Amino acid sequence: MTSEQIQETLSLGEGQRIEFKSSIRNMDVLGRIICGFLNTTGGYLICGIQEPGKIIGLNLSENIIAETARKLHEGISPKSLVSIHAQVLEGKAVLVIEVPAGKDVPYAFRDVIYLRTGDSTQRADASTIRDIVMRRQIEPERWERRFSFTDLDADIDLREIKLAVEEAYKVRRAYFRDASEPLMVLEDFAAAKYGRLTNGGDVLFARNPAVHLPQIRIRAMRYNSDKAGDKFSDMRSFEGPLHSIFEEAYTFIVRNTPSVSRFIKGNPKRQDSPLYPEGAVREALINALAHRDYSAASGGVSIHVFPRRLEIWNSGPLPDGVTEENLPKGHISVLRNPDIAHALYLRGLMEKAGRGSVLMVQQCDDAGLPRPFWKSDPKLGVTVTFTSPAVIPQIGGKSMAVTPEVTPEVTPEVTRMLRVLEREMNRTEIMNALGLNDEKHFREHYQQTAVAAGLIEMTIPDKPRSSKQRYRLTAPGKAARAKSIRANP
Repeated sequence: MTSEQIQETLSLGEGQRIEFKSSIRNMDVLGRIICGFLNTTGGYLICGIQEPGKIIGLNLSENIIAETARKLHEGISPKSLVSIHAQVLEGKAVLVIEVPAGKDVPYAFRDVIYLRTGDSTQRADASTIRDIVMRRQIEPERWERRFSFTDLDADIDLREIKLAVEEAYKVRRAYFRDASEPLMVLEDFAAAKYGRLTNGGDVLFARNPAVHLPQIRIRAMRYNSDKAGDKFSDMRSFEGPLHSIFEEAYTFIVRNTPSVSRFIKGNPKRQDSPLYPEGAVREALINALAHRDYSAASGGVSIHVFPRRLEIWNSGPLPDGVTEENLPKGHISVLRNPDIAHALYLRGLMEKAGRGSVLMVQQCDDAGLPRPFWKSDPKLGVTVTFTSPAVIPQIGGKSMAVTPEVTPEVTPEVTRMLRVLEREMNRTEIMNALGLNDEKHFREHYQQTAVAAGLIEMTIPDKPRSSKQRYRLTAPGKAARAKSIRANP
C-alpha cells in the first residue's frame, strides 16, 4: 500500500478490509484484528492513526518493529505470512500490517478464533467454527502441503537450512524453537510435519528437488534480437533448492541484460549498471517462484532476455481477485503457495506481499523506463515484461544511454580460443593452434561454450556438420579478444 493509497484509505474510513489503531501497545487487540483478516478476506491494519483518520504517528525503530512482528507471529496459529513495515505520512511514521486471506482457516490468536464482520472483529461462536472446519475437510489438500517422496535424512540440504536460519536472524525474523535441530527448523518453516517433508519443503530445502519434481527447474534464454524464437546466444537450466536457483537465475539476467551508462554532473567517471532496476527484477522473479502453479507437471518458470525487453513467465493464472489492471496499484495479497511464500518472507526475500508490483512500477518510473506490464492467461500462465525505450530521457540531471551489448560469460578455455582465432578457421586448425587432441573436450569446453555465449559463429550455420564449416569471431567476440590482449599482451 503506497502513501497515496493510505491517504485515500484515511478518507474512506474503516471497513471490512481496513482498520486504524492509534498505538501498538495492546498486542491482544492487534492480534485479534489480524486473526479476523486471515479468517475472512484479508486486509490492512494501520497503526499510528486515530479516528476519524487523524495521523498521530508512532515512535518506531527496527527493534520495536521486530519485537511487534515476533509477538504477533508467536500468537497466530497456524503460521502465516503477515507483512509488517513502517511508512511515513505527513512526516509521521505509521506501521502498516498487510494480512493476506488465509488458506488454512480457521486461524486463532492465542488459541481464540476471530472473524471480521463489517468494520469490527468478533470472536467466532461454536456453530461458525464447526462450519469452517467442515468446509475445510471437504477441500482438497494444497499441493505444497502433501507429503514429498524425498528422504528427509538422505536428500535434505543441511547447508541450505543453515543459510535460511542465518538469513532469518539477519532480517530479525528468526521464529525458531531450536535452530540447531534441522527437523524443528523445517517444521517452523512449515516445510515438514509429522517427521516428513512436504512438497513445499522439497522445493525449498532438498538438494535437488528436480529429481522428483522436474517442473521446478528455471529455464533461461538470451536472444540475439527482439524477435521471439530467433537464435539465442545463451541458454541455461537451473535446478536445486529454491533460493539457490533464484540467485543463479538473477545472475543470468544481470549478465545478459543491456547496461546503462550514467554520467553524473561533477563526476567525470561513467557509472554502469543493469538497465532494469535490481529491486524490480528481483521482485518479479521471486513473485514468479512464489506464485507459480507447482502442481502442474508441465509448468515452470522461464526467463527470456531480449536486447530491449525482459520477460519472466510462470505457470498458473493470476489468483482470484488479482487482475492485470490492479497489479500496478497494489492489492490484498492472495497467495497460491502460502507456505513457500512464508519461508521466503522469513528469509527476507519476499517483503512486499501484495505491494511488490507497486514497487516494480515505482522503480521503473524512477529510472525513466516504461512501466512493466502483466499478461495472464488461464491456460498459459502469467508473464511480466520489462521494456526499454530506444533513448532513455534525462533523469534528475543525469544523462543516460543504453549499451545494447552485454558481457557474456568468458571461461579461461574460451579466452584461449578467442586469442588464436585471428581469421576464419576450421575445427582442426583451432585445435592445432590450441595444442589439443581430445575432440570431445574441445567441443564441450571451447567450441559450444563460445558459440552459446555469442562470441564466435559458424560460417555455415544451416549445416553445422559441413566439412567446409569454419568459425569466426562475432562483434562481442572481437571485443572480448581485444580486452584479453590488453590485459595480458
